[in-house]
Amino acid sequence: MAVKPLMLKRGDTVGIIAPASPPKQELLGNALSFLEESGLAVKIGSSVYRQHGYLAGMDEERIDDIHTMFLDQEIKAIICACGGYGTGRIVSKLNYDLIKNNPKIVWGYSDITFLHTAIHQKTGLVTFHGPMLSSDIGLKDVHELTKKSFKQLFKQGPLEFTSKHSTLHTLVEGMASGPVIGGNLTLLVTTLGTEYEVNTKGKILFIEDVDEEPYKVDRMLNQLKMAGKFNDAAGIIIGDFKNCVPDKRKESLTLDQLFVDHVIPANKPTMRGFQIGHSSPCLGIPIGSVANMNTKEQTLIVESGIREEDEA
Repeated sequence: MAVKPLMLKRGDTVGIIAPASPPKQELLGNALSFLEESGLAVKIGSSVYRQHGYLAGMDEERIDDIHTMFLDQEIKAIICACGGYGTGRIVSKLNYDLIKNNPKIVWGYSDITFLHTAIHQKTGLVTFHGPMLSSDIGLKDVHELTKKSFKQLFKQGPLEFTSKHSTLHTLVEGMASGPVIGGNLTLLVTTLGTEYEVNTKGKILFIEDVDEEPYKVDRMLNQLKMAGKFNDAAGIIIGDFKNCVPDKRKESLTLDQLFVDHVIPANKPTMRGFQIGHSSPCLGIPIGSVANMNTKEQTLIVESGIREEDEA
């Protein structure tokens, strides 16, 4: 059974971490102002200001930041500054008993997909695949809906993803229900063969990616297919595949052809076009919350990922 973290309220303190790569400091500063305007105080993890090659500090430093934020009873939510690379290096060294005993909001996406998957499968905690601080919120042209996506942390209520937000395309007709799982395609593939391998049985699987040429997307979709992840899923939602275009000097298949080859044969209710992932707007979605999808009405309704103080 999913464990939902407590909702946020004005005056709460949130912790900022960088589990993967270091954020751009100017953009992070812009985003911190947004959090403060939302009525939140912030505590910043030490790794946010560190750099070790393409990593935000040594593995041990990023691990310590995560543990510290979960232990700190003043911290009500843990928000990732950015993605990049490096989360997969630390998931095997995290204390999941500590995380399970101190359930809190965890928010981020992209490389954070590995962290979401590991936490969900080891603890049952609902986490949030949503826009990050320096990567999204700190941008000058950040979409208003991207900022509004954070409101789901302050108020309970179902989240509706419909054609009002973006143009949706039905690839396989039908209805499906199940907990949401998934995230960045590249990171989901890297979980295969590990103890954190993404489990899609009876779940609504969503995938997205960025800056990957179609032949690479082809390879990764094929691997998920051969691992049975599409056949196991109750339904499939396809988010944004930003800048996943071929090299103009090469012949290429299209993304549509790849979905026809690898996803549609599973014959599970499937829709494409959700503004989830490296998109603008970038809409947050709780991982582990139950969703209902209806391809005829082209709707995806996801139950709230938070709980009130007095809920068991």
